[in-house]
Amino acid sequence: MAEHKHGSMDVRVQERTFGSFVRMVTWGAIIAIGVLVFLALANA
Repeated sequence: MAEHKHGSMDVRVQERTFGSFVRMVTWGAIIAIGVLVFLALANA
């Protein structure tokens, strides 16, 4: 088994995937809040 060297793994793909995930969750939350505000105003 090869010796593990801490901090030697390439994590660019994981960082890009995490950034996309955070962006998707942020937009999802904004859309959900927008829908809730619209429903509250439409039923008022």
